[in-house]
Amino acid sequence: MADDKTTHFGFRTVESKDKAGMVAGVFHSVAAKYDLMNDLMSGGIHRLWKQFTIESSAVRPGQKVLDIAGGTGDLAAKFSRLVGSQGKVVLADINDSMLKVGREKLTNKGIVDNIEYVQANAECLPFPDNHFDCITIAFGLRNVTDKDAAIRSMLRVLKPGGRLLILEFSKPSSELLGKVYDRYSFDILPKMGKLVTNDEESYRYLAESIRMHPDQETLKGMMDEAGFVDTRYHNLTGGIVALHRGIKP
Repeated sequence: MADDKTTHFGFRTVESKDKAGMVAGVFHSVAAKYDLMNDLMSGGIHRLWKQFTIESSAVRPGQKVLDIAGGTGDLAAKFSRLVGSQGKVVLADINDSMLKVGREKLTNKGIVDNIEYVQANAECLPFPDNHFDCITIAFGLRNVTDKDAAIRSMLRVLKPGGRLLILEFSKPSSELLGKVYDRYSFDILPKMGKLVTNDEESYRYLAESIRMHPDQETLKGMMDEAGFVDTRYHNLTGGIVALHRGIKP
């Protein structure tokens, strides 16, 4: 069991202070092929998971949205259209390689007027209190060293009544699906990573990090503990992924 000075990096126990740098190495390695690998790994279903997140956000024109661990900008691009010219979207990521890929992708799509890019650590967000109407973090929380600190930081920068949406891999609801998913994650996924990105180890870490992430009820409890209200989650694809939602009181 990891204590305050150690944490999990996949199945390994490492010094807490070292994890962010190790995760950065993974995402520097995979940034260029990140979108391609997402499509291959999920059979394109990640697009449906993200669309469900957008639809659950209730974001309206003129609002401010923060997309943490926004990576290559899938959610930010959709939010940019929803908030319009009077709104603002901040795409934040701790990893500058991912941020560069995201900025280039969205700029090429002509999305420039209502979006900002910020390199930021989710555990200590560099934004004022009560600032955003909605915060999303998709497939990023499991890579954060201190998840409780990150959830508290998100609560702080949300406006009262604002909502947090966490889209993340979770625990499959059926034992059979869990076994199939394990086989896929540990046998096929790293080989796919080696074939496409010549990086088997990064994708082995990503598979392990999914297993070490809190399950649905545990994450809901962490959100409650941080101070969110009306917390709930919705299982997607048999619980392989879950969307958690909480409101700042």
